[in-house]
Amino acid sequence: MPVTKHLHFKIHKPFGMLSQMGSNDPKEVRSKQFLGELFNFPEGIMPIGRLDAKSEGLLLMTTDGKLSDTINRSGVEKEYYVQLDGEITDKEIADLQTGVEIGFGGKKYNTKPCRVHKINTPHLLPPPDHKLRIGRHRPTSWISIVLTEGKFRQVRKMTAAVGYPTLRLVRVRIGSITLRDLIPGAVAEIKVPF
Repeated sequence: MPVTKHLHFKIHKPFGMLSQMGSNDPKEVRSKQFLGELFNFPEGIMPIGRLDAKSEGLLLMTTDGKLSDTINRSGVEKEYYVQLDGEITDKEIADLQTGVEIGFGGKKYNTKPCRVHKINTPHLLPPPDHKLRIGRHRPTSWISIVLTEGKFRQVRKMTAAVGYPTLRLVRVRIGSITLRDLIPGAVAEIKVPF
């Protein structure tokens, strides 16, 4: 029976989970975590965009494929809190804001201008996963970065390009939808304002 009313959810994707509902590969099913484990989602649900396994935070889910396409292509702002290896300087922040060259699809790509600024350690985030080796050898710093594009592993590639590898990456906002106080693994049904 076709879906007559589309449903939308926001989730706090935990560290280590793949941004897909499941897998047909038995080995992957045994060794990986999938979105389908978090909630009894309706048939036809799909993630809008992705977060890689080592990234965490806000992920939107929908039964509306057109909405997914619209959000991915329309330049909706996505905000990330990023913990960096080392104390980033104003020069590197300015470089990130104006755009840096990264590799994408085997070619060089210049990122679009974006908003970046230093922030204090975010207090509302859950503690980092124990697999992340944070602060073992040198100090770290945090930035907020707001993008209107979303190339594969873009934030990680951007911070590496200016000499500050990403240690922890948390998406906290998509458009006007925020992570707020959702704990890792939590799911909430929402109305999408797009």
